Amino acid sequence: MHITKSPALLRTLTHKNLTWEINNRPGEIFLTFDDGPIPGITPEVLSILDKYKARATFFCVGDNAAKHHDVYRQIQQAGHATGNHTFHHLNGWKTTAEAYVEDVALCSRVIQSSLFRPPYGRIRPSVIQQLKKEYRIVMWSVLTGDYDRNLQPEKVLRNAIENTTSGSIVVFHDSLKAADNMLYALPRFLDYFSEKACRFSVIE
Repeated sequence: MHITKSPALLRTLTHKNLTWEINNRPGEIFLTFDDGPIPGITPEVLSILDKYKARATFFCVGDNAAKHHDVYRQIQQAGHATGNHTFHHLNGWKTTAEAYVEDVALCSRVIQSSLFRPPYGRIRPSVIQQLKKEYRIVMWSVLTGDYDRNLQPEKVLRNAIENTTSGSIVVFHDSLKAADNMLYALPRFLDYFSEKACRFSVIE
């Protein structure tokens, strides 16, 4: 089970250090994709985004980007932004602060970006204090739940549409686990908000 909408209290308490939404750009939605790049899946996402002239931000696992550098380059060449998602997709609550920061640094050798998102949204306060000196730490407004195989694709789409507003940061996953749900929901999500004249922009 997951919480689709990030809690308002949590956003309020942490907004000085963590980016949960972007409210100074009306009419824009910020699509993000975690855990790639993955051959076959990430290129299909890029094709869908291109159809809608949408731009997105891909928070890439360093190990995946190193193994599939050609796919990583496709993301960049298509005009999308990329962000650091650690090298080994670490759980920040189960990893020492020192090891975690070292893994982020290792990822930065492959992914040169000022954006960072902690896997699972789990990060220690001490690590936030270190990383915020170099990175914009990006969380989310809407977690679609595409990775949850207990959710039907229609439910994933409904989660996304019902909770997204102007300025929302929306999380999908370009991963093997999420592929079926994500590839069903993404084009329909883009259809819905394109009809409302929303723009899909990168996070800077």
